[in-house]
Order: sequence, then C-alpha cells, then structure tokens
Amino acid sequence: MDTRLDPSGSPVLTKVIKYAVSASTAAANSTLPAATQQLVEIRASQINGCARCIDMHTKDAAHAGESATRLNLVATWREANVFTEAERAALELAEQGTRIADAAGGVTDEAWADAARHYDEEQLAALVSVIAMINAWNRLNVITRQPAGDYQPGQWG
Repeated sequence: MDTRLDPSGSPVLTKVIKYAVSASTAAANSTLPAATQQLVEIRASQINGCARCIDMHTKDAAHAGESATRLNLVATWREANVFTEAERAALELAEQGTRIADAAGGVTDEAWADAARHYDEEQLAALVSVIAMINAWNRLNVITRQPAGDYQPGQWG
C-alpha cells in the first residue's frame, strides 16, 4: 500500500496535525484513566479500520502495562469478562460516537447516562474529546493511507 500524502510535506496538513496533537494532549492529560483512553482509541480505530492507530495504541497500551488478554478482547468487549463496568460504558459511548451515522439519534440517552454514572463531568468531557479526536486521526490516516507496523511505543509523544 502506497501512502497517498506525506503529512510532513504539506504545510496545511502539518499545521492541522500540530493542532490535533495539542487537542489530543489536552484530553490525554485529564483525569480520565489512561487505560480507558487507550481502550476507546483502540476500539474506535478497529471500527474505522485504521491500522496505523491500532498499531500505535495497542503498542502504547502494552508498553504501559495493559495485558495481552484485554488488548485481544477489545473488539469483543461485550462478551469478555475482563473489562470494568466503567470501561464498558466508555466503550459503548465510543462505539456509538464512532458509528454516529448508523443511528438516527446519534448517541443514545442510555449510553450517555451509563457513562455519566461512572465518570464525572471533566472525565466525560475528556472521554468525548478522546472519541472525537481518535475518529479525526482515523480518518486522516485512512484517507491518506498511512502505513502501519513499524511504530515504536512513545514514538510520537
């Protein structure tokens, strides 16, 4: 697979990436548990078929101590017993927020209420931000065909 566009070769894309990194960093530095953020990033990336983000976020999560069992079961989280109720609520919100066009009303009130039972307002804001940003990253990478497989943990900060 050939990359369609080199982000470093485009002044516009370089600027957009700079701001996207800043937005992603704001959410990453929140009180939302890092493991939850990583699980959400992985699940949205699986749904969107973004190999580059799956490569990055699974490797970063493993490097941070996430178990192989949990990483291998993210795609089937509903059937797995290795995720907390809070993580399940975050994964449901991530799925509905990623598949927003598939439901006439977008995210259901039930999914939002479930997440709100587990996370305070700042954590919910971070969760929504993580979901929004990973979907933006996925689209950027999929549209431009960014390659996957050679990412090293921590490579991009």
